[in-house]
Amino acid sequence: MTATLKALSLLLTYPSEDLRTALPEITKLIRAEKLIAEPQLSKLLTFISDIEGRDLYDQQERYVLLFDRTRSLSLHLFEHVHGEGRERGPAMVDLQQLYDEHGLSIDARELPDYLPLFLEFLSTLPLVDARTHLGEILHIVSAIKERLRKRRSTYLAVFRAMEIVANGEAEAADIEEVLSAPDDDPDDLEALDRIWEDAPVTFGNNSPGAMAPGGGCPVARDTLTRIDPPQRPTPDRKNLPRKETAS
Repeated sequence: MTATLKALSLLLTYPSEDLRTALPEITKLIRAEKLIAEPQLSKLLTFISDIEGRDLYDQQERYVLLFDRTRSLSLHLFEHVHGEGRERGPAMVDLQQLYDEHGLSIDARELPDYLPLFLEFLSTLPLVDARTHLGEILHIVSAIKERLRKRRSTYLAVFRAMEIVANGEAEAADIEEVLSAPDDDPDDLEALDRIWEDAPVTFGNNSPGAMAPGGGCPVARDTLTRIDPPQRPTPDRKNLPRKETAS
């Protein structure tokens, strides 16, 4: 079980009062597991302090601008590797089956390739297995990190922390392939409407949380598993078919 991945999952969810209340426990878990060393630990803790100190509505607006209105920063993994390709659907089904094999069910509000959900799943695995699966999407993580670096976003610290936990590096060519896609402008509302015009598909059942009974990290369960990604007004997302996320 990897509490740090659970913590990173929560840090990438939509900012809420529940999340802010849990930040001291999130900090404690990250420090205790010691998977992230200095100087990156200080940068991640600075990011957490920013969430604590920033006005909640400003924080929410920043989050929506970055991750909901900017397709090139989408937290849906297959958006970056499949685009509109037909492999997208089968890939989504494969990922859903992976969750099912481990006894996990997902909330119908999110698709299986939603990065915070994927990290939550990885947090239930032994570290060696979590690193293997994280390595498969590391080129996407690294590409998003570079785009956040260009924007001087503090969320960069969370993606850099994921790279450190993965304990490896993505192939430069794979990162460049993701970065070759247009880095869209969230202020171009007409383009945004074209991108997100379709209604989302749902996978899994309607259980109230992302994790099925028996899932979750025991270290973090009492404080952290109660936080679900909250409902929020976002543009409709396209059906997320997939492509292979091999690194």
